[in-house]
Amino acid sequence: MPYVTVGKKNGTNIDIYYKDWGKGQPIVFSHGWPLSADDWDAQMLFFLGKGYRVIAHDRRGHGRSTQTSDGHDMDHYADDLAALTAHLDLKNAVHVGHSTGGGEVAHYLGRHGEGRVAKAALLSAVPPLMVKTEKNPGGLPKEVFDDLQAQLAANRAKFYYDLPAGPFYGFNRPGAKPSEAIIWNWWRQGMMGGAKAHYDGIVAFSQTDFTEDLKKITVPVLVMHGDDDQIVPYADSGPLSAKLLKNGTLKTYKGFPHGMPTTQADTINADLLAFIKS
Repeated sequence: MPYVTVGKKNGTNIDIYYKDWGKGQPIVFSHGWPLSADDWDAQMLFFLGKGYRVIAHDRRGHGRSTQTSDGHDMDHYADDLAALTAHLDLKNAVHVGHSTGGGEVAHYLGRHGEGRVAKAALLSAVPPLMVKTEKNPGGLPKEVFDDLQAQLAANRAKFYYDLPAGPFYGFNRPGAKPSEAIIWNWWRQGMMGGAKAHYDGIVAFSQTDFTEDLKKITVPVLVMHGDDDQIVPYADSGPLSAKLLKNGTLKTYKGFPHGMPTTQADTINADLLAFIKS
């Protein structure tokens, strides 16, 4: 399997696993917490079939990447993504990030610049800032994220079933038709990763302020967010990110859940394709 080494810890390599399929303009996918590159299956196959080169990696501590004990913060996530793009010598790339991956993409662009990047898309993404502060009164109380950490520490296997079975895909909504296959695939991806990476990752995605990153970005960015997102609430995320971006476009999806790249893949893929081609 292909890996890129991004550092060492106590003499052991920290290796990031990635998939790299096809030829053409590269599209790089950054996954959400606590998943893996596999969460992009529907997008990878679709864009591969449209003649693009598609790349997705497992974030450090997630999926098949090294379960290192530290470095689970946005600086390391962005630096790991930069190491991958340099290793593959990507040019004119489109970066697509879902949820935490959207934060990773924003911080990568803010921290490492846009020299290799043509466009970006932020899907159900955590920027500008999730946690409630004096400057972000519409955010979620820190106790919400403390509770996520407590549930993970108490019984990760149960937590990783309950989340996709409920709010992540909107399967807890009246009239919803839960898919056990989707729920268990989420569970499988989550349980492949390391508990420490996922525990620390909750702080990374909830407490990182991406405001200055967003202000720096000049390439076209499509901000895609469902207005029934129960994980990253719409009002304090998508619209605010679009306003901070110099060249941002907000696309709002009525009734779509947080996990819309999976449950609404046909719509999301078509809109992403139109944006990339525009």
